[in-house]
Amino acid sequence: MNPRLLRVAGPVILVVVSLIAVAVGLAYGGGAAPTQLADPGPVVRWGLPIATVVVNLAAATMVGSLVLALFALTAGERPFEIALDTASIGAAVFTVSAATTGYLTFLNVLNAKPTLDAVFGQQLGRFLVESSIGQAWLITTIAGAVLTVLTFAVRSWIPTLVVAILALASLIPMGTQGHAGEEASHNAAVTSLVLHIMAAAVWLGGLILLVVVRPAMSRGQLQTALLRYSSIALVAFIVVAISGTVRASIGLLGLQNLWSAYGVLVLVKVGALIAMGVLGAWYRRRLISRMADEPGSRRFWGVITLELAFMGIASGVAAALARTPPPVQPPLVGQTPAEVLTGAPLPPDLTIERWFTAWDVDLLWTLVVAFGIFFYLAGVWRLLRRGDSWPIYRTVLWVLGMLSVFWVTSGPINVYQDYLFSMHMIGHMLLSMAIPLMLVAGAPVSLAARAIRKRTDGTRGGREWILWAVHNPVAKVLTNPYVAAGLFIGSLWAFYYTDLFRWSLYDHVGHIWMVAHFLVTGYLFVLSLIGIDPVPYRLPYPMRLLVLIAIMAMHAFFGIAIMMNSGLMVAEWFGAMGRTWGATPLQDQYVGGGVAWSVGEIPTLILAIAVAIQWSRSDERQQRRRDRHVDRVGDLELDAYNEELARLAERDARVASRGN
Repeated sequence: MNPRLLRVAGPVILVVVSLIAVAVGLAYGGGAAPTQLADPGPVVRWGLPIATVVVNLAAATMVGSLVLALFALTAGERPFEIALDTASIGAAVFTVSAATTGYLTFLNVLNAKPTLDAVFGQQLGRFLVESSIGQAWLITTIAGAVLTVLTFAVRSWIPTLVVAILALASLIPMGTQGHAGEEASHNAAVTSLVLHIMAAAVWLGGLILLVVVRPAMSRGQLQTALLRYSSIALVAFIVVAISGTVRASIGLLGLQNLWSAYGVLVLVKVGALIAMGVLGAWYRRRLISRMADEPGSRRFWGVITLELAFMGIASGVAAALARTPPPVQPPLVGQTPAEVLTGAPLPPDLTIERWFTAWDVDLLWTLVVAFGIFFYLAGVWRLLRRGDSWPIYRTVLWVLGMLSVFWVTSGPINVYQDYLFSMHMIGHMLLSMAIPLMLVAGAPVSLAARAIRKRTDGTRGGREWILWAVHNPVAKVLTNPYVAAGLFIGSLWAFYYTDLFRWSLYDHVGHIWMVAHFLVTGYLFVLSLIGIDPVPYRLPYPMRLLVLIAIMAMHAFFGIAIMMNSGLMVAEWFGAMGRTWGATPLQDQYVGGGVAWSVGEIPTLILAIAVAIQWSRSDERQQRRRDRHVDRVGDLELDAYNEELARLAERDARVASRGN
């Protein structure tokens, strides 16, 4: 296919197939069928999912173009400029379609009839400001407008990185829509849907950009960009497949519903996903290497066109699924106080057995752990294959640290932390104090710098971005020992004595932020004291121990303050669960304070011992260096003395010969 023709035909095929798929999916699944009560009309019933398709495609164009530009293109060159222009166009369409979707959602939810009077405008304003679904679309629309300007304005590495992060964040409100907010497994549904949307956007948008940017790149540049895109697409495919499976299982509520209208649409989407995976594996393993010859190039771009068609099917069916009623309707209101607050029934009494059998898997952190272990082991394997060594203890500690993250975020602590303050505190202590000790000892930055191939073509890969993250001015400030210590202990007090704690309980996004924040602040604090990875500045060893002693004192005081607290923290949450087993909420809070005071000091003590050991080894190394220096100086002095004796003997011999 002609490159310029493909540049237009590829996106057209994607859009047309998506619209056909959403129309067929709505007709089959009943997502656009008239409702018996308060029917909004055919324009809203059909227009809302179609607008959603446009939002999804525009979001993919915006996000995928930015991500691929950061990892496969060179800033300042024409392909990079085209990528940002493409992202800007996608952001503009994203803004308009998000506003349209929000408006149609308003008509659908309130069954409002469009008029030009002030009452209609007031209703629309209250919907956008006061309701959660209205707020989500309002935030999405505003974010799209801001991103439209930013993607048009930026043209260098770091601003593009910031815009890409903002673009990914703008997709989060979309994950709260559909059926995700209504189901019993609310947190799992929202998490899986957000991950699904983000990964699909990176995958689809990157492919769109390759089609658009093809005429501006040489065949060699394009071949390199395709190889890099295929690596990104592989990770995105894994995330899409896993998150989609979790999301579908929540909606289906059992395999017996697989042949319902909802289940058939899920199967169609799964079939499209498998087809895209097969096509991606085919062109990665066989076709990209043959692009040098013209027949191979034509075959490759034919496969790309076919993949865009399958992506259109998946996008259209996804929008139809969001409007299709699931086979089993969840109850609108929880039956118990715990279900009202958490969306899940109250777990049974926390026994010893439950410490080993209670699981509530958090998909996001499960993927983080899985990818963290995989890429670390892959780096170690690459070093070993080329004959380099890597200490086994670092690998063991990294894997143990990652598995500990999984246990905290998906094991019994995750099951009970919404109901027991003490369990919440145990998780906090592990995330901020114990786990960072293992992760820092794994030295992931040093491994990445040695294992990831260095790029020489002006683009930035994983190695370049990791080293930039370590050496940029912000990192230099955050890894300063005093700043790291202040963040570590200051965030502890700020979290529990402000509404941040309440936010982490009521909002799953707040819970995710909490886990990430405690991990990062703990990691920075440990790294500033004993890390193997390089940091701009470390304190002398005596000052490190003094900082640790001060942190231990403030940490102990924090635990005592909670134990002495006569009021219940977030009383409307922990005091309203209807829990009849275990300690009372106030007694359990006292136990949590004891955990912070006693158990939380153990990792700090271990850290102090590690600093002392490093100090002693440092003294030993310095002594050995001094000894070697003395030996070298002594040898030089002895050699000089012998040379002087020889010179004097030679002079005496000359004098004696002249006398004779």
